[in-house]
Amino acid sequence: MKPAKLKEMSSDELVRRFAAICTSQDEALLYSELAKFNQLYKAMRAVEDELKSRPGDQRRALLALYDHSNAQVRLQSAGATLAVAPDAARALIETIARSRKFPQAGDAGMLLDALERGELKPR
Repeated sequence: MKPAKLKEMSSDELVRRFAAICTSQDEALLYSELAKFNQLYKAMRAVEDELKSRPGDQRRALLALYDHSNAQVRLQSAGATLAVAPDAARALIETIARSRKFPQAGDAGMLLDALERGELKPR
């Protein structure tokens, strides 16, 4: 994925970029490409941080991805919106955990555990 000038992108463009990054993460997981996944994670967080920095915290725009066909996109968008839509985000994470579709179901379960133990605070 080519570098982007995130500050120049609209919120809608950032949401599309977030989804594309997460879809690539899913593929990296499928082929056990850890280094690629880690790069994609950093890119995803950069998009999330850009949305967060915008007036009114534009991470709410990621709620549009809650119905995405890709489980990785749904999981990452839920994680990114825990601070701005905690109830909806948690409900989606619980749904993914119950789905038993791995690896996202396992990641969702670990995320819920970390939230329960207070080890993870939405940022």
